[in-house]
Amino acid sequence: MVGAVKVFLAGVAGTALVVASAQAGGFSRGTADTDILFEEGNFNMRAGATVVAPQRGYATINGVAATDPNYTNTYVVPTAAIKLNLTDYARCAGTYTEVYGGSTSFGPQKREADRIRIGGVQTSNATASTNLGVDEFGLTCAAGFMVGDLGIGDGKIWLIGGAFLEQFDYTEVTDFGTLTFNGSYTPGFRAGAAFEIPEIALRAQILYRSQVNHRPGGTYTGLVPRALPLGTYTATGAGTTPQSVEAKFQTGVAEGTLVFGSVKWTDWSVIDTLDYTIAGVVPSRNEYFWKDGWTVSGGVGRQFNDWLSGSVSLTWDQGVSTTEDLLTDTWTLGTGIQMKAERASL
Repeated sequence: MVGAVKVFLAGVAGTALVVASAQAGGFSRGTADTDILFEEGNFNMRAGATVVAPQRGYATINGVAATDPNYTNTYVVPTAAIKLNLTDYARCAGTYTEVYGGSTSFGPQKREADRIRIGGVQTSNATASTNLGVDEFGLTCAAGFMVGDLGIGDGKIWLIGGAFLEQFDYTEVTDFGTLTFNGSYTPGFRAGAAFEIPEIALRAQILYRSQVNHRPGGTYTGLVPRALPLGTYTATGAGTTPQSVEAKFQTGVAEGTLVFGSVKWTDWSVIDTLDYTIAGVVPSRNEYFWKDGWTVSGGVGRQFNDWLSGSVSLTWDQGVSTTEDLLTDTWTLGTGIQMKAERASL
């Protein structure tokens, strides 16, 4: 397999796995494109966007057949990466993606089921919509070492490490008001290693991503029954995005054909609640109580000609809900294409 073929196919394999991760459990959306570190050439850049239309809804609500539409909204996951070789065996990449997110809109039947009235007065706060976005800007570097001729090509070991900044935004619209958080950029890190034999497009790698603790500030506009009149108040929150470990493997199996797969563990159990306080006197929380989750993907990529490759993958993602059956196991069929020009690829 010639160099242009193996690099081209590796890129399209990554595209298929981005589609899979964008539909994984919990709040998963994008994954930083650190695979660009292994691209040939002194300078590389690529960007893309994945459109996801999840179809999650309720079969029944309070024991009655549901009439509400699906509560999950369509969203777009952007990704961008730039890689620069410092030496033959040292390179760094800058990356951007929306790593976590969630967007929901609840129908009238669900909202009515959430309301509680005491003495004719509504006391519970039914949620109409929520929107979560967590952006990540990262810098990841790799240092390589030759391990000699293995009979099928020269082997390389790469040590990988880097840091990222994660920014947390959250909006929730309820019967009584609107809660908005805009967090500051908070640091985290990633570390791992890889082994590759470029001549046959073989690569095995493992990468750890740290958890990040957020303490965002924000505002609440509305009223809190029996506590606060209509107005705009300061809000403070506390939440954690999870750590994860991902192992990935790929290899060429024939001229122009690549197989690939990944296994990822995510510490979703760290997300018990999202706690916040309004005006310093009204404590509130959103409850999740998720369990840890596993995501397993596999697929095949094929180069059709010098400028076009395609891939297909199948992903199983373990449901993470423990209190309500909202995030069940899912199966996702993902596809990806990569078109390559003389100086750039998309």
